[in-house]
Amino acid sequence: MRFGRHDRPLIAVTTSSRSGWRVFPLVAFNLWLAGGRGVRWGTGRSADIDGVDGLIIGGGDDISPDLYGMQLVTSARLDPARDALERRLVEAAIARGKPVLGICRGAQMLNVALGGTLDQDAYGTYTASKRVWTVLPRKAVTVLPGTRLAQIAGPRPMRVNALHSQAVARLGEHLEVAARDRGGMIQAVERRRDPFALGVQWHPEHLFYARRQRAIFAALVAAASAMRGARGQWKAVDRFLEQARLD
Repeated sequence: MRFGRHDRPLIAVTTSSRSGWRVFPLVAFNLWLAGGRGVRWGTGRSADIDGVDGLIIGGGDDISPDLYGMQLVTSARLDPARDALERRLVEAAIARGKPVLGICRGAQMLNVALGGTLDQDAYGTYTASKRVWTVLPRKAVTVLPGTRLAQIAGPRPMRVNALHSQAVARLGEHLEVAARDRGGMIQAVERRRDPFALGVQWHPEHLFYARRQRAIFAALVAAASAMRGARGQWKAVDRFLEQARLD
C-alpha cells in the first residue's frame, strides 16, 4: 500500500500524559511503515473524531471499574479524565463507522465502551496464565482459528509482550474473542463486521521487527483508507491481505 504524504490515512493515537512522549513515536513509526500517519491525542489536547480516518487507543493506566458498573477491588493507578475521553472517542468512532485499534489498555477500553466488563485481577482469576511484565516477546498467545486476527497475523501461536494486570471479562456488543493465552485469559478481541475494530492485549508497536505485528497496523490503515473512500472496511482488509500474499 503506497500513499503520498498527504494521501496517507490520518490515525489519531491516544496516549497517557505521562508516557505518551515515548510511546507515540513508536506507534507513529508503525503507522508510517503501514502507509498511514499518526496524530497524538490525549487529555488537554484537541480530539475531533470527524477530523481523522481512524483511531488507536493506546496503552497506559488501568481503567476505572466505575465505567463498567463495578467497584475497585485491587490497587491500581487510574486516570479518570483519560477514561472519559477514550470512551467517548470509541463510541463516536463506531457510530461514525471509523476503524479502531485498541492496544493493551486500548483493547480493554474498546470492550468497555461497547458495554463489556473487565477482570481487575486477571492473573488472580487465570492462575495458569504465565505472568510476565516485559516489552520483549516472552508470552505465548494462541490465535483462534477462523478469526479475522488469524487472517491478518496468521493462525500460528505467537510470542508477544505483556504489560497488563486487567483483562477482558464479559464481551462488549458485537465483539468476539480472537486470541487467548495458555491459561485461557483473553488476549485479543475483534469485531467481525464494519467498522473494523480489533483489540490486542499486547503492545505490537514494540515488535515492529515482526511481520505479523506490523500486519496489525497495516490492516488498520487499509480499513481507514477504505472508510475515507466510503468502501467496505473488512473487504478492503481482505483485498490488502490477498495482495500481500501475491507480493
